[in-house]
Amino acid sequence: MRLGVIADVHANAVALDAVLDDMPAVDGVVCLGDVVGYGPHPAACVETVREVADAVVRGNHDRSVSNPGAYRHNEMAHAGLRHAREELDDDQVAWLDGLPEDRTHEGVRLVHSHPAERDRYVYPEGFASLAPHLGDERALLLGHTHVQHAERVAGTPVVNPGSVGQPRDGDPRAAYAVLTGTDEGTHVDLRRVAYDVEAVGAAVAEAGLPARTGKRLRSGE
Repeated sequence: MRLGVIADVHANAVALDAVLDDMPAVDGVVCLGDVVGYGPHPAACVETVREVADAVVRGNHDRSVSNPGAYRHNEMAHAGLRHAREELDDDQVAWLDGLPEDRTHEGVRLVHSHPAERDRYVYPEGFASLAPHLGDERALLLGHTHVQHAERVAGTPVVNPGSVGQPRDGDPRAAYAVLTGTDEGTHVDLRRVAYDVEAVGAAVAEAGLPARTGKRLRSGE
């Protein structure tokens, strides 16, 4: 079993295409949510993820497309969600609304944020605290922080593949992971790939999104 793992695409189709082009041969692809939000290409990213991913869970931005006002306190998030709601058709919105928030695929558990507390961030220094929430899964995969990290917790690989479309760990390259399961155990390969950040910045401006949405991509902040 070899899975490509993506998360936090955030409507960045250029980064998503770069990741999929870079990804080695895999048996399937899983997505840990936040396909939309912030970025300029929500419809393209929804359609690509629907086409390539074998399993997808819903992130907080996916959940909020129908109610952008929930992020009125955050200018970038609010603008990205309003843009997504304008760009997505009813079928695409219904697909996002219908995604589960927790599922198991090939013995691997997929969540967007904390496995027991919706929307709670789990940064690398907090991975050990997840031990009580682990069962017999081959691995636990989660996103939400946009910070790439993997470690074994109580013998189980816990993996945040990082963000495809909006890294926040100081590395502007798009992030993803490849999970390989064998009889001997599960191996995690954390990967990065460069993409045309300036093209996305231009698309951000064309879409009328806040300038900082594009600017932060240059530094991975």
